[in-house]
Amino acid sequence: MNLVLASQSASRRAMLDAAGVPHEAVAAQVDEASAKESLVASGISARGLADALAELKALKVSRLVPQALVLGGDSLVALDDGNQLDKPESREQAAEHLRRMSGRTHDIYSAAVIAEGGRPVWRHVDRARLHVRPLSEGFIAQYLDLEWPAIAGCVGCFRIEGPGVQLFSRTEGSHFTILGMPLLPILEFLRVRGVLTS
Repeated sequence: MNLVLASQSASRRAMLDAAGVPHEAVAAQVDEASAKESLVASGISARGLADALAELKALKVSRLVPQALVLGGDSLVALDDGNQLDKPESREQAAEHLRRMSGRTHDIYSAAVIAEGGRPVWRHVDRARLHVRPLSEGFIAQYLDLEWPAIAGCVGCFRIEGPGVQLFSRTEGSHFTILGMPLLPILEFLRVRGVLTS
C-alpha cells in the first residue's frame, strides 16, 4: 500500500522522511481560503476547522489515486482571544501577527486525515500550547529580517526547528504537533495498515 501526502509542505515531508516513511507528495490544489471562509462562517471551532481542511485535502487527492492511502494535514493557531491566525500575506501582516501573539498563550491544532478510495478512513487532531514571550519591536524587526519570506507559508509566523524557537518561553504538547502534523498517531495507523512493519 502506497502512502501519498496531499501536500507540498516541506515540514510535513521532512517529518515523514526523517521517520523513514516511504511516500510521495501530491499537491491537493484546493481553494483553501474559500473553504476556510465558508467553514468559519458556519461557526466551526478551531479544532473542527483544522480537521475539515485536512479532510478536504485528503479526499481531493484520494479521488486521483484511490488505491493509495492519502494523508491530508492542516494546522492553525487559535489565539487566546478566540481569533485564528492565517498564513501571513506580507511582512507587515507577519509583524502584526507576532504583536498579537506577544506575551500570551495560544493553541496550535494539527489535524491529519487519511483517505482511501475517496473516503476518510482515519483521523486525528492534536493540540499543543504555545507560550509566547513578550516580543519587542526590535526583536520582531530583526526576526523578520532573518525569516521573511521563508515563514510566509507558516501559520503563527514561525519555524520552530529554526529561529522561530526564540518566540517561546515554553511549549506544551508534542513537538511534531507544533511542527504541523501529529506524527506518532499517524505512524501507529500506518503500522496497523501494514505500510510500516510493526
